[in-house]
Amino acid sequence: MSATGKRRKSRELAMQMLFQADIGKQTPDQVRKTFWGAREEVDTETRGFSEDIFRVATARNEEIDELIQSHSANWRLSRMPAVDRNVLRAAIAEMLGFPDTPVPVVINESLEIARRYSAPESLNFLNGVLDAIARQRKSSTSSSLSPSIEEDKRS
Repeated sequence: MSATGKRRKSRELAMQMLFQADIGKQTPDQVRKTFWGAREEVDTETRGFSEDIFRVATARNEEIDELIQSHSANWRLSRMPAVDRNVLRAAIAEMLGFPDTPVPVVINESLEIARRYSAPESLNFLNGVLDAIARQRKSSTSSSLSPSIEEDKRS
């Protein structure tokens, strides 16, 4: 599998972990235990990146959900399809935790995952929310929105 393919697989697995936590009302530790136990062998690099995204998404859940809520006019988080909600969470976690990944790549990869798991009419909604968040972050003069995963690891 190519490096690009591994990254997409990592993002997809992270979204699935978030979905499991969301729908199953499970703790991150419960998700890790059952999720990886039910999977075929996943290489270390792919698993590691998906774990990193999942860790950022769960550690910064409130901040991520506030960003989603404030950029999704007329949609309460609880009323969004669960897949869409967790595609957004995974993408925003990557934006926050991995600022070196170009935002257009994060958005495109998220839309490719959504093509596989979401309804076709969700794509425009997801793109709009992610684009609005990206624009807000870019126009923000301070980078106080969040430290990166690299900074989190040093703490």
